Amino acid sequence: MTTPPSATARQRRGQQAWARGARAETLCRWWLRLKGYRILARDWRVKVGEIDLIARRGRLLIFVEVKARWDFATAAESISRHQRQRITRAARAFLATRPELGSLDIRFDVMLVSPLRLPRHITDAWREGWS
Repeated sequence: MTTPPSATARQRRGQQAWARGARAETLCRWWLRLKGYRILARDWRVKVGEIDLIARRGRLLIFVEVKARWDFATAAESISRHQRQRITRAARAFLATRPELGSLDIRFDVMLVSPLRLPRHITDAWREGWS
C-alpha cells in the first residue's frame, strides 16, 4: 500500500523543518559556549512542555527557546504566549529535578536563527513569577 502524495510531501516538509531546527539548535549551542555558557541540557522534554537549551554561566541559569525562520522578525513573532507558558512550566519541572540549581538567578532567553547570519541572542526575553 502506498502513501498518498500529499501525506508524503507533508512528512518530507516536517522532516526538513525538524532538521532545520536541529541545525539551528546546534549553532546556538556553540554560540552560547563561545559566550561562556555551559550547556546543561538540550531538547529537555516533560509532559508540560519542552526547553530547547538550558545553560548556566556563573549564578545565572537560562532557559533558551531557539527559533529558526527566514528572517529574524518572523522568528521573533513566532513565539506565542502559550508557548512561553509551556516553557515556563517545563523550567519549573527542570528545577524540581535539579534542586541544587534552585538558588540561581533564572532568565528566559530567545535565540533567533536566520540563514547566512549569526544567531541573534535576545536576553531576558520574558519574565515569569517564581513565587
